[in-house]
Amino acid sequence: MESIILFDYDTMRHIWWLLLGVLLIAFAIMDGADLGVAMLLPLVTKTDAERRVLYNVIGPTWEGNQVWLITAGGVIFAAWPLLYAMSFSGFYLAMMLLLVALILRPVAIKYRSKLESEKWRKNWDITWCLTGLVAALVFGVAIGNVMLGVPFRFDPDTLRPIYEGSFFGLFHPFALLCGLLSIAMLLLQGTTVLSWKTDARIAQAAQRWAVWSGLAVIALFVIAGVWITTGISGYLMDASQLTANDVSNPLAMGKSVNVEAGAWMSVYSVTPLAWITPAVGIAVTALAILLVKRKPLLAVLMSSLSIAAIIFTFGFSTYPFLLPSSLDPSSSLTIYDASASHLTLWVMLLVTIVFLPLIIAYTSWVFRVMRGKVTPETVNDAPHAY
Repeated sequence: MESIILFDYDTMRHIWWLLLGVLLIAFAIMDGADLGVAMLLPLVTKTDAERRVLYNVIGPTWEGNQVWLITAGGVIFAAWPLLYAMSFSGFYLAMMLLLVALILRPVAIKYRSKLESEKWRKNWDITWCLTGLVAALVFGVAIGNVMLGVPFRFDPDTLRPIYEGSFFGLFHPFALLCGLLSIAMLLLQGTTVLSWKTDARIAQAAQRWAVWSGLAVIALFVIAGVWITTGISGYLMDASQLTANDVSNPLAMGKSVNVEAGAWMSVYSVTPLAWITPAVGIAVTALAILLVKRKPLLAVLMSSLSIAAIIFTFGFSTYPFLLPSSLDPSSSLTIYDASASHLTLWVMLLVTIVFLPLIIAYTSWVFRVMRGKVTPETVNDAPHAY
């Protein structure tokens, strides 16, 4: 069976590392717009008719957009089982908080307009807004904790993951900064989408908030970079003694991990071209701010590229780590020792080659069918509108 696999084990690991990044970026862009629109509800609307517009901007697509999160979770489970076991057990309470937010979101969307009661609708509006805020914050805090290192280790006899942190320990100031950056990114995505899909007062309010959220993205991104350079210890791995294409074992002999100040910046010294990624992130964010009034669809594209560049910056900075351990650095999970088997990665790649284009084609078709502005008039004329 191994003879039909075109790529060696380490190449397959790198392919799935990139695919995981692509799926997380797709989720952040697609469903991130929905979360951003939810957070914008009290900022860009004044009347019940305007609030219904926001629900119906994301109404036709939000369910499909969640496919990217489900797919990314499935990839972590199947391609990176040790990462799945450690992150989902260690971040259990945070994951539950995220899950509650993601469960309440569709309930708010579906039930908000079931009654004419002003109090009923107001309560669901608050719930919808909070689900977007909580989800965006949790995602950012999780990324921040990966860069800080997570307090876990593996039992040397059974490879059972042991987490020794606490829920409140996740909210380190740097992790909260990453949470704020996540909120600002998704707010920018939401404002550009509203500028594109709505008109009149809602679009104008969204354009104003696009400026503030875009400036916040740039400022928080730069502050995070300076903090990582000067005040956050990173991880470095000496993989010279690892055997190429070896089986996954986070406690493999020959793996040496050091914790050093500013280590997350080492990739930029070794590969200066890596600076292109954060530079592009800042540049396209600025372009989104400049284009949001005149070319809103292009602003959506620039905001999406901003999300992609920032996430890729995180990925390149932490390479080859998936989940570093602050408790026992040698237990840190990397792309070389946390993957599923060679055959599993190959079969998954074949499945992905078939189904990923189908997901992209279906998503594109839905957006084409539902093209056009959403206004109070179009909402009132649609019998199945939210």
